[in-house]
Amino acid sequence: MSDMYKKYKELVPELQKTLGLKNIMEVPKLQKIVISTGIGTKNDKDAFGEAVENIALITGQKPVITKAKKNVAGFKIRVGMNSGVMVTLRGSRMWEFLDRWVHNTLPRVRDFRGVSPKGFDGRGNYSVGMDDITAFTEVDMDKLKRQLGINLTFVTSAKNNEEGLELLKVLEVPFAK
Repeated sequence: MSDMYKKYKELVPELQKTLGLKNIMEVPKLQKIVISTGIGTKNDKDAFGEAVENIALITGQKPVITKAKKNVAGFKIRVGMNSGVMVTLRGSRMWEFLDRWVHNTLPRVRDFRGVSPKGFDGRGNYSVGMDDITAFTEVDMDKLKRQLGINLTFVTSAKNNEEGLELLKVLEVPFAK
């Protein structure tokens, strides 16, 4: 069991009081983390293999290559062409990834002043992007041929942005002031 999950379990009653909820089942939970990246079609075929390899190292789970769903003539994209890479983390892998992201990766980001609190979607889910994956300790910078950025989406059971923000603050996500 991850340290982050143990901490969450201990702080559920405090979170319930903070949010003014009557039932403990109303307390927001982290349901899944989706990690994705768009690579595009102009890059050579090795870009997808390298992205799959690096994201698998970061998450501990093999990602899938996403395909284009419709034709876009302006970008020379056809249905079925490879367009990106994504992975969905749930359960223990999700908690371990969150723990590593908060305590190992974010402190390694240059000039880090906290993640923006503006990434909420109105339903308590939070999205944030990282320009470079070299902040992750699992990535070997010598083997990296291309710069790769990722998008992280934290899907919660929160009803609104305020509950989602409180949940992520309890989980030690460092938000900018």
